[in-house]
Amino acid sequence: MSVDTATVTKIASLARIKVSEAEVAAMVPELNGILAWVEQLGEVDVTGVEPMTAVIPNTLRLREDAVTDGGIRDAVLANAPAAEHGFFGVPKVIE
Repeated sequence: MSVDTATVTKIASLARIKVSEAEVAAMVPELNGILAWVEQLGEVDVTGVEPMTAVIPNTLRLREDAVTDGGIRDAVLANAPAAEHGFFGVPKVIE
């Protein structure tokens, strides 16, 4: 695949990016170089190579799912500026 000035201009307009003609001319060889590099990656033989999501193996550190009683409502509401009937009191906002 090859990129020309019309393609760069169209991509810039779709992305709502203002680019001058000089910038468009500079981007054409850069984008063609990037696409050539991606095509080189497609030529690599990856038979027998398993897909991976990271370089090092990652495992989730899970904790035991234990049900607790909570029971700290009074301690939490002690920090509230206004507690009403066991809930946080907030000012009424009506326009």
